[in-house]
Amino acid sequence: MSKRQAFEPLEDVLDAPSPASKRARVEDVDMGSPQTNCAPTNGRLMSPRPQDQGKVDILGADAEEHAELEEAGALDDVDEDESAMAAPKRQTAPEAGYTDLYLDTINRKVLDFDFEKLCSVTLSNINVYACLVCGKYFQGRGPKSQAYFHALEEGHHVYVNMETKKVYVLPEGYEVKSKSLDDIKFVVDPRMSKTEVARLDKEPKVSWDLFNREYIPGFVGMNNIKANDYFNVVVQALSHVVPLRNYFMLEDLSSRPQIAQRFSTLVRKIWNPRAFKTHVSPHELLQDIALRSSKRFTLSEQSDPVDFLSWFLNNLHLAVGGSKTKPGSSIVQKVFQGILKIESQEITARADAGDRLRFEDAAVKSNVSKFLVLTLDLPAAPLFQDALEKNIIPQVPLTTILNKYNGIQPQEKMKDRVRYRLLHPLPPYLLFNIKRFSKNKFVSERNPTIVTFPVTSLDMSPYVEPNPKEFPPGEPIYYDLVANITHEAVKKKDDSVEGEQESKVWRVQLKDRSRDDWYGIQDLFVEKEQAETLFTKEAYVMVWERRRTKPAANGNGKGKA
Repeated sequence: MSKRQAFEPLEDVLDAPSPASKRARVEDVDMGSPQTNCAPTNGRLMSPRPQDQGKVDILGADAEEHAELEEAGALDDVDEDESAMAAPKRQTAPEAGYTDLYLDTINRKVLDFDFEKLCSVTLSNINVYACLVCGKYFQGRGPKSQAYFHALEEGHHVYVNMETKKVYVLPEGYEVKSKSLDDIKFVVDPRMSKTEVARLDKEPKVSWDLFNREYIPGFVGMNNIKANDYFNVVVQALSHVVPLRNYFMLEDLSSRPQIAQRFSTLVRKIWNPRAFKTHVSPHELLQDIALRSSKRFTLSEQSDPVDFLSWFLNNLHLAVGGSKTKPGSSIVQKVFQGILKIESQEITARADAGDRLRFEDAAVKSNVSKFLVLTLDLPAAPLFQDALEKNIIPQVPLTTILNKYNGIQPQEKMKDRVRYRLLHPLPPYLLFNIKRFSKNKFVSERNPTIVTFPVTSLDMSPYVEPNPKEFPPGEPIYYDLVANITHEAVKKKDDSVEGEQESKVWRVQLKDRSRDDWYGIQDLFVEKEQAETLFTKEAYVMVWERRRTKPAANGNGKGKA
């Protein structure tokens, strides 16, 4: 089959321009040519046909509309490049005579600044503002911020910056400088002078909240969000250790980690004399602790107060600049850290059953260790009932279980016999952990033994190795109780096979130094207690304060716990 001859040479075809798109060909056509029967166009809009010219005049209507807008002044000083949605004009100060505008809408009764500062929309913790009308948190105050939208949608106009404590009116955007807002700024971040802090333990003080309920600063309830009562009692006890409390109330910790900043804020709120309510919530500090401990300590699961106390003190020590190797490098170690001497000797095979714990003349290993908490072991509880078929609740004096540290009484530990002795100088505060719980492969057991102790004038000199350079031999070393964390086992019915289960309830007893009274706090409940009835609870963690002055002649009153 013969090939068809081309009408044009290939060279002429290659030199010709490529075909244009359909849209380009339409625009390039001369609309005034006889083939189109259309009037010439401006290149963007197609003109109507000649027979429709009298009916539609698009260009004339556009010019007429532009003239009307120009006459009305709508186009004055308008930049063509400016966005169609221009930002609203912000005020730097309120109008004359309107300085207190919207302040009457503030509702102090719904304000709660204890929870974590997160925007309720974006969950961001950056640049957070609190609405003083509804109490919710929002991010930013610019024209595109969540607080700005909330002000327009809900009509809530007054906001406080949670970091700077400055109050603004939105959407206008100006700052409010009114003395009537000082009480709100104080509740957001309570700050007290050194003189006011020094008077906390000397002058009895009573305050009232917004609902006219009476409370004593330092003895307020703490919200148990779900199962964080173990946390509440530890924080309450630490907030009554005077040197630790004063440090976190007065020091500037803005450059320290969040755990130190949030604990400082919580302690200041516990001692706030101008609070809006009679309790505080530890939610903000708990969130940071759950994050730092990899959810070992949370608000949803109960933990052991001693485990948390040890973890918390060590992390506080590092947060305020303490060293891992140098002793006494932080306020935590200066207050609680003591020195313990440990002597050990291996138990030989030829030792008799009765002499397993008797130290022999052979070499004795001696080590010196630091401690924050001293563990006290209880004697085994009786397994059988008495003649009246009732369980006997045994009692043991505190001085008896303290003999563990007299340097004479030996104990068996693994394959060694050991004995302990405290060394000078003793710390200003002693923490005792009375070990009540023991676990094995099958069950967790609780020892209900009651520990009796003197409320004041506990002499620690028999348990300290004499050192004339540090302390005169034979002189007593008195400690007074300031806080006592107690345990209570409450039986609850359960549909499981085990039947009734025991739940742990933690409670703290605190001493009011200004009144010489005792108060018991369990979550939100605060009640006055008598020193003579402290024995009704099972003591678990005890905080003792070293007495600076010589004991009074009648200072040996006994109490029990």
